[in-house]
This record gives sequence, structure tokens and C-alpha cells, in this order.
Amino acid sequence: MKGVVFNLLEEAVLREFGADTWDELLDEANLRGAYTSLGNYSDDEIVALVTTAAAKLNLTNGEVLRWFGERAMPILKEKYPTLFQNHASARNFILSVNSIIHPEVRKLYSGASCPFFHFREADNGSVMMGYESSRKMCDLAHGFVKGASKLFCEEVEIDHKTCMNHGADKCLMEITWH
Repeated sequence: MKGVVFNLLEEAVLREFGADTWDELLDEANLRGAYTSLGNYSDDEIVALVTTAAAKLNLTNGEVLRWFGERAMPILKEKYPTLFQNHASARNFILSVNSIIHPEVRKLYSGASCPFFHFREADNGSVMMGYESSRKMCDLAHGFVKGASKLFCEEVEIDHKTCMNHGADKCLMEITWH
């Protein structure tokens, strides 16, 4: 996993809980924590940080990943405003992830392994979002959708229909804007 993801997690923890909490997470996860944005790090390290945070906060790993995704979105906008500037809504932004956002990520961070999303707009106006990644971090994607919706001052509901973390072949979420 690219170091930029660890940098986002660190920044989210620092903003909400402070430097001591970040240091405690690193210590308890037995990690060094010297992440450079362009560096490549084992997926096991992000899992260790999430698992440690979940135990510390009495949450599930999924809840921590959703929190992280939601908190990371404003940080992403601060650091990479051009990724957001041509989007008038969260829906538009989210639907561009495969064609605009992830190609830009790959330009900035050579070798980045981004998840792939399938989108289908439903008759009721919701969006069905399929998630594919060997990392099985669909809860992070869930958090990113929530965070993007907040950035655009929108209210969204996400119903996780199927999940790889619960034995399904793929993840499928229904996103409904209110």
C-alpha cells in the first residue's frame, strides 16, 4: 500500500486524537511509522494499525475504516484540490473514481494499486457500487463516500448489500442521496 494512505491515516488521527494517540497506535501495532507518501508498505501494516485502533476504541475494523475514509476526504481535498474542482456533487465525484481520480492517483504515486469500482444507476436514483480489491477494504470505500458527501454538503445512505468480508464473492453497496 502506498505511503500516502498511511499519511492520511496519521493526519486523521492527529486531527481528532492528537500525536500521543498516533504514537500509541504505532507502538501497540509494533510499527516504526516513518511513512513517505511515495513509499510502498505492506498491507499488513495498515491492517495492524486498524486492528490496534479497533481494540483500543472497542470498535470493529470496519468501523475504524469507515471513520478513516470519512475523515480522510477533507484532508485529500486540502492536499489535492484539483481532484475535486471539476465536480459539482458527491455523486459526480464518486462516479469519476475509475476514470479520473484513480488515473490521477497512479500518476502521482507510481505503482499504486487502486481498487476497481463498478457503478450502475438504479431506477430509484440510487447508485449500485460494486467494489473489487484483494485488500477487502470496502469499509474504507464506504467511508470515502460518506466523506465526499459531507464535502459537498449532501446527505447519503449506504446499504452494504453483499460483502467479501462476510463470505460474498464481491462487495455491493447501494448509495442513496437524500
